[in-house]
Amino acid sequence: MMEELRAYEELRVGFTAAVSHELRTPLARLLVLLESATLPDADRDDLLAQAREQVEEMRELVDDVLFLSELESGREVVALGTTRALPVLEEVAARVADSAERADVAVRIDAAPDVELPLRRRMLQIVVQNLADNSIWYAGPGSTLTLSARPGLLEAVDDGRGVAEEELPRLFERFYRSDRARASRGSGLGLAIVKHVVVSAGGEVEASGGTGRGLRIVCRFPAP
Repeated sequence: MMEELRAYEELRVGFTAAVSHELRTPLARLLVLLESATLPDADRDDLLAQAREQVEEMRELVDDVLFLSELESGREVVALGTTRALPVLEEVAARVADSAERADVAVRIDAAPDVELPLRRRMLQIVVQNLADNSIWYAGPGSTLTLSARPGLLEAVDDGRGVAEEELPRLFERFYRSDRARASRGSGLGLAIVKHVVVSAGGEVEASGGTGRGLRIVCRFPAP
């Protein structure tokens, strides 16, 4: 029991430190932008627009932290019935259409109308949203993302920049981002949330690919 408590405390302290570290960067940028807005001849509209982006980044981080906390405390029931995958894939594709266009990433859907996955609708939405966001933020211009569903299987495959093979096992760690990804938007929690939801439903997640070979993330669920 004491070892478990000690491990939990180390995890809590580490997680708190990571959250604090991740919030410092947008806070520092926000302070610089607001100070710049007070200078003579400053383009206040542009600076305020950039400041809003930093506030939005912080809000997304806080939302992700709170959601992950809810999952880990058992307040969210992950697997409760099944959900038809195609409507959720189409809904997420429509939701990310603007950001995908800005990033020059095409989004395709591949799923039969009758395919169901063993997740609550909200949980499936969150998993698909985070998979889509990950590719849109990191795949690179000219890439194509395919979101597909089969019985017991959910996949997100892009043909973008990819990730170094040695980094693949770490993609699902909280706040882990490669050096290249650190210049992009994202809380570093999206794929950690994907893994937590899928594993909580009795499934497993794996990533494959390589530098210049795109990224494939597969979520496998147990047979009903």
